[in-house]
Amino acid sequence: MDRVMSTALCSSGKAIGLKEERGFDGRVIVYPSNQTLKDYLSWRQADCHINNLYNTVFWALVQQSGLTPVQAQERLQGTLAADKNEILFSEFNINYNNEPLMYRKGTVLIWQKVGEVTTKEVTLPAEMEGKKMAVTRTRTKPVPLYCDIIGDAFWKEHPEILDEDS
Repeated sequence: MDRVMSTALCSSGKAIGLKEERGFDGRVIVYPSNQTLKDYLSWRQADCHINNLYNTVFWALVQQSGLTPVQAQERLQGTLAADKNEILFSEFNINYNNEPLMYRKGTVLIWQKVGEVTTKEVTLPAEMEGKKMAVTRTRTKPVPLYCDIIGDAFWKEHPEILDEDS
């Protein structure tokens, strides 16, 4: 975990105060059932929401109210989500529910088939020599989504994720 860092600590793409380059902590875990996987991912998304709500209020208190980080942490100690939402709305006129889904739900990467159009010069019979043609091919690429994965709608829309043959 020592290679994980916040991009907020970066300036001009170089980590501030760190001797190492930025890294990514990735893990591979095999779960015994699709339901266990869905429960785990739901917990991760809920955790993302909880952390982002805390950080949104924390940094509003520091950057807009002028509290020190210690003061902001003390102010938020013991608060519930409703308390944090109230602070955001009453003191900073921020309705957390209107914040972009990317922040409230996090980023979900799924493999998705996409049509890709490229222009290529192809070898054809002499009468069409050197002609460029548009070629469309289907590729599977990672696509970022900003959506709720806790409910059933996401899983019904993307059943291929849990398919045994995927």
